[in-house]
Amino acid sequence: MFDLLIKGGVVMIPIGICSILALAIIIERFWSLRSQQIVPKREIQYIESLVNRGRLNEAIDVCEGNPSNSSYRRIVLSGLDKAGEKRHIIKEVVEEAGRQEVVYLERYLTLLGTIASITPLLGLLGTVLGMIKVFATISAVGVGDPSVLASGIGESLITTAAGLTVAIPTVSFHRYFNRVIDRHVVALERSALVIVEHIKSGH
Repeated sequence: MFDLLIKGGVVMIPIGICSILALAIIIERFWSLRSQQIVPKREIQYIESLVNRGRLNEAIDVCEGNPSNSSYRRIVLSGLDKAGEKRHIIKEVVEEAGRQEVVYLERYLTLLGTIASITPLLGLLGTVLGMIKVFATISAVGVGDPSVLASGIGESLITTAAGLTVAIPTVSFHRYFNRVIDRHVVALERSALVIVEHIKSGH
């Protein structure tokens, strides 16, 4: 494997860096986008029951316990902080908090998509550079031994294979994470609207 990396030439360096970045982002997103992290069902039910019974201070205490640990807590807390305001104001505040959470949930996905786009191009660049070297050799010394020519062409294709090897799973995970985020956003919006209605029903 190491020999293949060496034979691929200098273009293998950015492809290797992209593969490491993609792997790191994939692991981080799997951890950060867990359902229990974004939309904890038991916590949602508990907070909704507190708000529905008018125990807003207790609900605020729960949300403030560790607001950095849950998108749901941060959204709900923004609404509870405006509990004395009119319904449309509370809704606007909650919606704004929701939009901020979407940005947080989509963190690093732009970079992941960029990696998926550029690694095949880097692989193609490496192949083109390799073919240029092969044809330069042919023009200088002739075809000579066909096996040597075949070997040179094979080595020039290594970068294309490497670029596709990185890009294919990266594209798959990028789309998967987007679907996961869409599901989380729908669940957060639904839960946040319930909280808004419960807040106003008590005032």
